Amino acid sequence: MLWETYLLAQREIRRNVLRSSLTVLGIVIGVAAVIIMVTLGSGATAKVTGDISKLGSNMLQVWVGQAFRRTGGVRSDAPAFKMDDAAAIAKQISGIEAVAPVAIKPLLGIYNNTNRSTNVTGSTADYLKVRDWNVAMGHMFTESEARAGQAVCVLGDTVRKKLIGKQDPIGQHIRLGKISFRVVGVLEAKGQSSFGGHQDDFVLIPIKTFHRRIAGNTNVGSIIVSARQGVSTKKVKAEMEKLLRQIRGITGNREDNFNVYDMQEIIDTLSKTTKVLTALLGAVAAVSLLVGGIGIMNIMMVSVTERTREIGTRLAIGALERQVLMQFLVEAVVLTLFGGLIGILMGLSLSALGAHLFEMPFVLKPGTVLAAFFFSGAVGVIFGYFPARKAARLDPIEALRYE
Repeated sequence: MLWETYLLAQREIRRNVLRSSLTVLGIVIGVAAVIIMVTLGSGATAKVTGDISKLGSNMLQVWVGQAFRRTGGVRSDAPAFKMDDAAAIAKQISGIEAVAPVAIKPLLGIYNNTNRSTNVTGSTADYLKVRDWNVAMGHMFTESEARAGQAVCVLGDTVRKKLIGKQDPIGQHIRLGKISFRVVGVLEAKGQSSFGGHQDDFVLIPIKTFHRRIAGNTNVGSIIVSARQGVSTKKVKAEMEKLLRQIRGITGNREDNFNVYDMQEIIDTLSKTTKVLTALLGAVAAVSLLVGGIGIMNIMMVSVTERTREIGTRLAIGALERQVLMQFLVEAVVLTLFGGLIGILMGLSLSALGAHLFEMPFVLKPGTVLAAFFFSGAVGVIFGYFPARKAARLDPIEALRYE
């Protein structure tokens, strides 16, 4: 019985191919839009999380007066950190794996006839440990080189490509500003971040060399810290804030003139934000499914009107109301499920294309695909029921007299 009803539905759909195709279009667009929005949103979440994770595992960053305060504006009068501050953190805070003071200055890098503006970063050997970074060629500058303040450097992969090219960079000399540096290593590539910067576009030198020969002072712009595996970064952050307040003489209710950023907190916050936005976009896209459902109901109403005499004939020769209702209901469901399948294929294809164009992971969520498909079927049942009920309740006599 159900199979015969399905075959009748297929026959009626094929009789009006163009009308059926236009009716299905709303469902196709709705299902595809939901899948695209959710898939690309999940890909964006994965990309942001991955990019922040590349900055270093279990990492915390301490900056001087970099955040906006409740009073408004950026603190510009806060004193810079010193090397002793980093040493105190390493010595007095429990649960820390490594600490690296960081000072940065943009300079022009020159090699033979090639030059490139880049950031010169002064730090210690622990910089790579905190950032979870490896050396791809050569080696990191040694402790003796760092203590002596020698003019040695480790290149980011982008600087190596743009300045030195395909030559072996180890042992070459590049000029940073007016100072000549010997290249001792090249870092592995980490690529573009989601925040607009390129992580490989910098040169790392010993911080003592940076202070003596580039900055002309002993200021430290920031301090980066990595917590040991299994240690809560929230606990480390709280201890660091307490220690730095003591070191910097901040008492009572006075505001901090520094900021400690927990990368895990940032990951969690951004992940929650992108997930909310993804859900919102998915909900907006789902509205088009409702619009498609209204289109299904409208066309089924038209179909009932056009086939009034046919319905009257079926009822007159003994067809039951539930059989007529089932016929029109199956037609509506077949239309929506067919549209749902096309929408799934279109949505997955466009999602893969979008992920490629935006350079983000293609994160397939089978639950979303199944939900969109079954929702399209539910749209067919809900919006197809009312026209089907109207057809089933027609008076056979009046239906046969209908012109």
